[in-house]
Amino acid sequence: MDKGDDNFFKRADDHINLSNDQLSDASIGKVSASMMYSVARFNAWFSACEFTNAEDMENGKQETIKYFVAEYEKMLTENIDDYIKNFDKFMK
Repeated sequence: MDKGDDNFFKRADDHINLSNDQLSDASIGKVSASMMYSVARFNAWFSACEFTNAEDMENGKQETIKYFVAEYEKMLTENIDDYIKNFDKFMK
């Protein structure tokens, strides 16, 4: 995660805003599931761009999955901790 990128949080906020807009006609669970699927699909494509053929991608599959799961766990933990610390402020 490169928070040093000046547009990192803006891009994240754009995705969150799109998800928030989708809440007008879908449940929070459905929006969340769609968001997670889109991230998984995008990262599968991004990963494929790093390989020269399907065999190499297959050989790197577990390492790729391990990387993305670990990064997601770090980000989710950071955000849950932020919500715990600021629960009353964020949930009002």
